Amino acid sequence: MTALGLFAAARATGVLVLAATAWATGRHPATLLARSWDSLWYLRIAAHGYGRTLHLRPGVVYSDLAFFPLYPGLVRAVTGLTPLNASTAALLVSWLAAAVAACGIYAVGARLRGRAVGTALVLLWALLPHSVVLSMAYTEPLLTAFAAWSLYAVLDGRWGWAGALAALAGLTRPNGLAVAAAVLAAAVCELARRRGRVSHRLWTGAALAPLGWAGYVLWVGHRRGDLLGGYFAVQRSWGSRFDLGAGALRSVRHLLLHGGRFVFPMAMVIVAAAVLLYALLIAERAPLPLLVHSGVLLLITLGGSGFFASKPRFLLPAFPLLLPLASALVRTARARPWHATLVVGALAGLSFAYGAYLVVVAHTPL
Repeated sequence: MTALGLFAAARATGVLVLAATAWATGRHPATLLARSWDSLWYLRIAAHGYGRTLHLRPGVVYSDLAFFPLYPGLVRAVTGLTPLNASTAALLVSWLAAAVAACGIYAVGARLRGRAVGTALVLLWALLPHSVVLSMAYTEPLLTAFAAWSLYAVLDGRWGWAGALAALAGLTRPNGLAVAAAVLAAAVCELARRRGRVSHRLWTGAALAPLGWAGYVLWVGHRRGDLLGGYFAVQRSWGSRFDLGAGALRSVRHLLLHGGRFVFPMAMVIVAAAVLLYALLIAERAPLPLLVHSGVLLLITLGGSGFFASKPRFLLPAFPLLLPLASALVRTARARPWHATLVVGALAGLSFAYGAYLVVVAHTPL
C-alpha cells in the first residue's frame, strides 16, 4: 500500500535525523525513543505492575495509577512471549500500532474522499511537527490505531467492532473517551433516524464503547477508596484537571508576556491550528463521528490544565482534523505538482528537525 510505504519512509527518515542528532550530542537514540518521560512509567508498570508513587513536594504526588493499562500490558505480553527486553518490546508495540493506525487512517480517508485523499491524509499525519511521538514508546500510536478503525467501523455500520475497538481505546489513554463519545453520538443519531428500529448490534456496540475507560476509572477509584472520584484525585495530584481552559490561558498569557523556550510557542501554534482545522472540518460537513471524536479531543486538550508542552501530543489521534488539508494537497498536486512537492518537503523538514529538537535538545516533558 502506497500510504503505508510513505508513512514508513517518513517516520524512518525522522528516526534517522533524530539518531544523527543524538549521536552528535553523545546520546543514544534508542534510549531516547524508549526511555523518555512517560515511557519510563509504562516500562515500570509492564515490569512490576501498579504501585509506584513519587512524593515530590506537598500537594504534588505522582502515582502510576494515572497511566491506563493496555499499553504496558501489551509490552509485558511481548516480553513474556519473546526474548526482547522491555525497551525493545515497547518500541515494537508502538511501531506496529503506528502502522496499523496509518492503515486505518487511510481507510477512513479513502472511504470518505477517495484513495488519493486517504494517502495524503496518512502522509500529513506522518509529517506533523510532533509526529516523532509516533516513533517513541508512547501510547498515542496505539490509541490512534483503535480510534481510526473504530471510526471506520462506525462509517461502515459495523457497530460491534466499533464498540469493541472504542472500549480498547478507553483502556489505552484518558482521552480515549473521545472514541466512545463518537460511537455513542453516531448510535444516537442512527436511533433517531430509524426511530428506534435498529438491530441488536447497534445496542451492543453502544454498550461496549465506554466500558474500557469507565472500567479503569472505577477500578482506580475502588483501589483509592473513592469509587467515582479516586482516579480524578490521582490526576489532580499530577496537576492535571479539567478547568475549562483556565490553566491553558494562564500559560498562553505568560508565554505572550514573558516568552519561553521554543517548545511552548510551537505548542501554542499547533493547538491554534487544530482549532482552525476543526472549524474547516465543520464547514465541510464531515460525518458526525469524526466531528465528535476530534471535538472531544480538542475539548480535553484545551480545557485541561497540566503540561502545556504536551498538548500537541494529545491531538495526534485527532487525524480527521487533517482532512481539509489532505483534500487541498490532492487538488494542488493535480493542478501544480511542484507546488505540492514543495509543501510536502517543507513539512518534512519541519517535522524531522523539530522532532529531533523535541527529543534530544529541548529537555521538556513530552
